[in-house]
Amino acid sequence: MEIILSSSSSKPIYEQIVIQIKEMIMNGELKANDPLPSMRKLAKDLHVSIITTQRAYDELSKDGFIHVIPAKGAFVSKQNKDLIREENLRRIEKQMDDICLLAKQSGVTMDELEKILHLMYEES
Repeated sequence: MEIILSSSSSKPIYEQIVIQIKEMIMNGELKANDPLPSMRKLAKDLHVSIITTQRAYDELSKDGFIHVIPAKGAFVSKQNKDLIREENLRRIEKQMDDICLLAKQSGVTMDELEKILHLMYEES
C-alpha cells in the first residue's frame, strides 16, 4: 500500500491518508477483509506520529470504510453500495461546485454548462 504525503498540501496529513485509502478501497485496489498496516507500522513508514495514523483510521472507521478489531488489526470493511454511491456523489458535488464557480467567473451560462455536461456524459 503506497501513500504519498505532501507537505505543501493544504490538507492535514491525516486527511491525506484518509483520502488515499478511501480511493484504494473504492477503486478495488484494497478489497473487503484486506488487512491494513498497524497504526504503528504505517506511522513509521510515513514518518508521522502514531496519533496522526490513529486519527486517519478513526475517520475511516467512522465513515464505514474499515473496521478495527482489538489485538487483531484494521481491515477493509465489506463495501456497502449505498456508502460508495454517497461518497461518489459527495466528490461529484465538490467538483461541480468548482465548475460552477469557474463558469460564473468566465461568463458561461447555465445552458452552456448543461450542453457541455450532456456532451461529455454521452461521450464517456
